[in-house]
Amino acid sequence: MIDARRPTLATRIAAATPPDRDRAVDALRALAILGVVLGHWLVTAFVDTGGGRLRVNSPLSAMPHLAPASWVLQTLAVFFLVGGYTAAKGHRAGEPYVPWVRRRLARLLRPVPVLLLAWAVATGVLAWAGLPSDTLRTLLKLVLSPLWFLGVYGTLIALTPMVVAVWNRLGVRGVLAPLTATALLDLARFGWDAPGWIGWGTVLTGWLVPFYLGVAWGHGALASARTGWLLLGGGAAATGALILTAGYPASMVGVPGAEVSNLNPPTLAAVAFGLAQCGLALLARGPLTRCMRRPRVWAAIALANLSAMTIFLWHQTALMAATMATDLTVGPLTGLHTAPDHAGWIAARLAWLPLFAAVLAVLWAAAHRFERPRQR
Repeated sequence: MIDARRPTLATRIAAATPPDRDRAVDALRALAILGVVLGHWLVTAFVDTGGGRLRVNSPLSAMPHLAPASWVLQTLAVFFLVGGYTAAKGHRAGEPYVPWVRRRLARLLRPVPVLLLAWAVATGVLAWAGLPSDTLRTLLKLVLSPLWFLGVYGTLIALTPMVVAVWNRLGVRGVLAPLTATALLDLARFGWDAPGWIGWGTVLTGWLVPFYLGVAWGHGALASARTGWLLLGGGAAATGALILTAGYPASMVGVPGAEVSNLNPPTLAAVAFGLAQCGLALLARGPLTRCMRRPRVWAAIALANLSAMTIFLWHQTALMAATMATDLTVGPLTGLHTAPDHAGWIAARLAWLPLFAAVLAVLWAAAHRFERPRQR
């Protein structure tokens, strides 16, 4: 018999949450993670080409009219905005740098060795089982691809004291420096025939823009609705202008076979789009704060944040495990192993999302404990 007087899990989580914690920021982080996971699950297609070989494709290649979907699912700027906010909130003037940065990076990198070890073993097993080497390379590339984000995010976290110093000196105007640097790098790459590798500088300058805005937010700036609308409207207008007049792709994620990607490395269009996302996030803070007062909703968000890196690191593995297991046991299935070149594939892929989520839940159950430090 259930004791009605016993507090539920949601009630206990709500009661244990510090009253000064900004729950809306945690909600934004959880929504950003959800966008990344769903984005990868919806645009990463494995096509069975026979002989145990899988080729990666994307529905955006055959159906470019789906590009607006990438505007919803590409949420990296929100990640960096929240990262700048929490880094600024957690930094204290005069605090010893090395212990601070070690503590911040440990939270970020602690679950990575488990993923690498698991895939080192899996690679050996799959190679021994005869999986074609090109398919194995494709799988490893997808597994390791999220690590670029951790590298850039960790670098910006490590640079937080410097970013805070710039903020203290220049205020919001400081964001013009990385924004201008991104524009110049794009101009050099696309207009002045500079070497293509120069564009990779925008990996730092481009994502520094929302991170800097997050630092400003953490210091009490950007609080007005006017600022949110200005970022949303200005960023959206700039993005549209760059797509329509400067030839930037409409998709905000990479498309296989496309000459230019807005994401690898990030272009000025992606940064402008990120400004619009930051504005929308700032405007959503009030409604999210009210929504987070519901114990069950807040409990779900809190639990997602506790395992944020586990979900981020293992969601691609969940997709590949489900795809390969069904291919080996059942055979090619629409939405899992067929070419993503028609609307029926989209409907089928949506129907497979619960399977991916179930596999991710199993992987989470095995790996999430490594995200938190061991208790002595």
